[in-house]
Order: sequence, then C-alpha cells, then structure tokens
Amino acid sequence: MKATEATDHYFNKAADRLALPVWMRKLLITPKREVTVQVACQMDDGRVDTFIGFRVQHDNSRGPMKGGLRYHPAVDLDEVRSLASLMTWKTAVVDIPYGGAKGGIGVDPRQLSRRELERLTRAFVDEIHDIIGPDTDIPAPDMGTTHEVMSWIRNQWEKYHGFNPAVITGKPVEEYGAKGREEATGRGVGILSVKLLKRLGFKPETCRTAIQGFGNVGSHAAKFLSEAAFPVVAVSDLSGCYYNPKGLDVLDIFRHTLNNKGSMAGYKNCEVLPADDLLKLEVELLIPAALGGVITAANIEQIQAKIIIEGANGPIFPDADEALFERGVVVLPDILANAGGVTVSYFEWVQNRQHYRWSLDRVRQELDHTMSEAFEHIWQQSLHHQVSLRTAAFMIAIQRVRRATELAGLAF
Repeated sequence: MKATEATDHYFNKAADRLALPVWMRKLLITPKREVTVQVACQMDDGRVDTFIGFRVQHDNSRGPMKGGLRYHPAVDLDEVRSLASLMTWKTAVVDIPYGGAKGGIGVDPRQLSRRELERLTRAFVDEIHDIIGPDTDIPAPDMGTTHEVMSWIRNQWEKYHGFNPAVITGKPVEEYGAKGREEATGRGVGILSVKLLKRLGFKPETCRTAIQGFGNVGSHAAKFLSEAAFPVVAVSDLSGCYYNPKGLDVLDIFRHTLNNKGSMAGYKNCEVLPADDLLKLEVELLIPAALGGVITAANIEQIQAKIIIEGANGPIFPDADEALFERGVVVLPDILANAGGVTVSYFEWVQNRQHYRWSLDRVRQELDHTMSEAFEHIWQQSLHHQVSLRTAAFMIAIQRVRRATELAGLAF
C-alpha cells in the first residue's frame, strides 16, 4: 500500500463517522499545490549531479502551511504528499494556526560531504524560495536534515527576500531558534506516554518499553521515559537491537552515540539482537520512532506489545492497524503522538515574529499544556464515539479544518 493510500484510508474512516459529503472530502484531501524541481549540484570532484526535490502544500485554511524537509533516498512524491496531508491533520489536532506541507530531496545525506550538502541545500532553496515564507509555508527539519541545514535555508532565502528568521523553524538557538526544539518531538512522545499509561491503569515502573530508532525522536523519548521510571528494555537503530530485560542505561547509550557519530554500533553493555527483533519483544509499550510502514500484515502476529505510540510518521499500515484494534492493542496515532516538534516550531515562529525569546521552562510548560489538552480531547472523543484514538484524532482534525474552510468562504 502506498503512503498516500494509507493516509486517505484513515481520513475516510473518520469522514464516514462524520458523514462528510463526497465533495467536501475531495476538497479537504486534495493538495493545494505540488512542486517538483530539478536540483543540480556540483560535487567536490567537479562533476555535476542532479537530484529531484519536492514541496507539497496541502492546506492553508487554518494558517500558513507547515512541514519538514526530508533528505532520504526513498523520498518521492507519493511519500511527500502523504506527509503533507498528515501535517494538516496534525496541526489541527493540537490546534495551532497552521496548515500542512512537506518537502524533501531524494538523496542520502550520509554520502555527501558537508560542502556538497550545503551546495545542494542552497540550490534547492533557489528553486522553491518564491513559494515558501513566514506567512505562506514554513519548512522545518525532518529525517536527514539538521538545525545547520535550516540555517543554510534561512540564509539563502534571505538573499532574495531580506531578513526574516520566521521563514523557517528548527534553527540553532544562536540563530533565532527556540530552546527545547531539538528535544520537542521525543519529549512530546514521553509526555503522552505517561498520560496514556495512567489512563490505562499502568504504573511506569511496570511498563517495559521498547523504542525502535534512536535518532532525534527515539533518543529524547527514551531519555524522558527513563527519567520517569519506565524500564526502557530495548532500543534499536540500523546497527541492531540493544536489549536488557532489566532495563538499559539510557544515558550511557546516549553518551555512546554522541561519541560515535550518532550510531549505537559497538555498544557492549547489553545483549545485541538483530534490529528487526525489537518489534517482536514481549513489552507493554512499543514506540516505533524510525521509518514509516514497519508494522504490516506480514509481521502483525509477532507484535506482543499492549500499547503502541507512533513516534514516527505512518509506522502502522491500515490492515495492521485494524488487526491491532480488534486485539485490544491501544495505538496513539502519529498525528498526536509526534506533534511535539511542530508545536515547538510554532513557539519558535511566534518568538521570531515577536522578536522575543522564551525560556526553556516556558517552552516545556507550553508544550506540556498543548499536548495534554489535545490528548484529553481525543480521549473523550474516543470514549464518546467508541472509536480508536486514531479515528477520534482524525475526526477532531477534520472538523476543525472543515470549519475553517467554511468560514473562509472556500466551500460552496
């Protein structure tokens, strides 16, 4: 199943519950604009390589469009289209005044030198600078991009349009970025894990936790949950699954990755299993925080977790999602679970527009409040309509986007 088909499936399931007319469904699901650009970049050896870049702008009925830029070999138009749609529903779920967008380049950034990466980024901005901006479409970091890449984008965009750091979020703190932005997505996953487990009657110390992916999201989620007394028994990256049934020393792993170019390879203080084994472990809480589409009909019977919190975008395909719901597995969907990043991106944008900086404590307090309020709305919606948390989240998001569309006079 393609990524867009999966997103549309979840949308239509919620739209059915809302009895949304067909014409309104088409209006809300169809992207406003899709841009594909050819990006030529001179490599360090003098040759010129060509890459394909994308920016999909899905909806702007609730405000400027917002979404990350992804550098990954698997990036294609279908994936970007799906992620742009998810951003529309994600910003609506947490009720921040944005629409959805997404972008990326089909490239493996690990195969580029720092100079090549910068030249590629600036060339990409040359192609899309006229369709992004602080009042239209505000990019942010995603898989394969960093705060340094955001600085290059800001600098290149400002060569055309003048000083305005609000054009992009996820910038370094020294370059008008927000304190707490780097930890935000993982911290949001941690905040909601605590709240969901409390609702379900679990105590943190009895909730064995496995986290797939130890990048920005997974590492910060692991750190937060470990500090909250959750026994994090397994984490994984491409190098393997690192497992200790009594609980890992997350800070020790964190230090190891900082000294090992972000990889857990070579870490010795636990059992090392094949990376895919993490999904099969007997745990209470599973957090897929890497790539999408990792839980499918092919491996659903091997999943033993009682609760799944989607740190990644689209980690569960619809057929697997249905099977998990029938088995009583509680799934907290990506459009809420990993919304901490876009929420703090919004705080950064607000600070840039006000020319005023918040403290880290204020950023964390505002994040906790926003995520907690969204969770309560979804929990109550799920109970009231007797639907999954995913369907409840989509129902809330669709209602908000539909209302904004109607109020703007865009519906007939």
